[in-house]
Amino acid sequence: MSRLYLSESGRVIPTQCEELTVFRRARKQLELPGTEAPATLYLLARSYGESAGRLHLSVNGTELTPIDPAATSTYGWYAVQVQPAALREGANTIELWAELSVMKAWSLALEAGRAGDGGSWVSDDTGGSWRDQRMGYLNSVRAEYVVRLRLAEGEDPSPPDMVFEDSGCSRLASLREKVPEGARAGRGGSQMERVRALSAWLASSWEHTSSARAAQYAPWDAETIIAWGSGQLGHNNQRPITFCVHYAVAFVSACQAVGMAARCAALMGTPNGADGHFVAEVWFDEFGKWVMVDPNTDALYWKDGHPLSITEIQRQGEDVAGLIEWGQGTVFQRTFPHIVEFIEKNMERGLSFRHRSLWPRADLLSHPELSPPGHGSVSYCEADFVWETAHRDRGFGMFRYFADSDYFEAAPQP
Repeated sequence: MSRLYLSESGRVIPTQCEELTVFRRARKQLELPGTEAPATLYLLARSYGESAGRLHLSVNGTELTPIDPAATSTYGWYAVQVQPAALREGANTIELWAELSVMKAWSLALEAGRAGDGGSWVSDDTGGSWRDQRMGYLNSVRAEYVVRLRLAEGEDPSPPDMVFEDSGCSRLASLREKVPEGARAGRGGSQMERVRALSAWLASSWEHTSSARAAQYAPWDAETIIAWGSGQLGHNNQRPITFCVHYAVAFVSACQAVGMAARCAALMGTPNGADGHFVAEVWFDEFGKWVMVDPNTDALYWKDGHPLSITEIQRQGEDVAGLIEWGQGTVFQRTFPHIVEFIEKNMERGLSFRHRSLWPRADLLSHPELSPPGHGSVSYCEADFVWETAHRDRGFGMFRYFADSDYFEAAPQP
């Protein structure tokens, strides 16, 4: 067993993060129990490429091996082993700095608007003085740096229960007026026909637009997603980021608006990799299980006449191309070369399904303040995702919630 210690929840907006130089340094403090075993320090950061120089770090004044810059310039997780002699019971101080004098070396992720239990500070004079406000590269936010530490001793907390929308939520009634006629309850169609109608509708509504092609992340609000996506115009009159996450989010809310239990699932092929995906699951009483639905490409996986759950897709390995049933929305999505490439290189090989997690809240409309503000724009970092216990030691130690199959397969509770 082991336990993760952190003082933020990974609500990262990449355009608000910290820049490190030889002068500008970051400090993070975590309260820890005593330990007699090596620990793992996790930090979410990005370099400016191979010319950025190394990232330096120390724990309680003991300098660790510097981190070499990565060839990619996207935010990702870095794991550093820390010997027990460098740690102490109580407050532990981690400091980070770069080698260059300009903000073109390393960026450190932060969660803005939060002062956590541990504490984060920034210095502009090589550590001569520190402040816990006016942080981030524009000196405009108060924040917690995304730096976590896992001790070999202890046990992670139990995962939270799934939470769904209250059927009386007024936002559901508003969204219900927007969904296709064939998806509404009482219209004579089967549940599968209603699910397919919702998936085809959303997949046909807008072009998948990632953070590589837009800058303004759309909130997890179904009606706003549909409006921003279809018009390709969002906050501050900018092109919105409306990609796989947003198709699934809109689908989950739309399902609940017409009386079907649904939830969001994040998938990842390689830990800390760029081969992730975001899909939905719908509960079917008929099959007694959750069924995976991808409303981005309008796809389900079937075998022997039954739709498959994520667990069942995982069991198929990479031999899944012949199991995919495409919907009407796929025609529109296939007009975009990047989606065709994703289908061929990922979906038809089942790569993203190697690792799965659940977002434990489906009450996205009644509690928008609890949804991530930038999921998918950086390497997965939101601490509230629930991952499979078997994968904790396979590159997912930076997360705190893990569960066995009973958690993932349990029927929704009223």
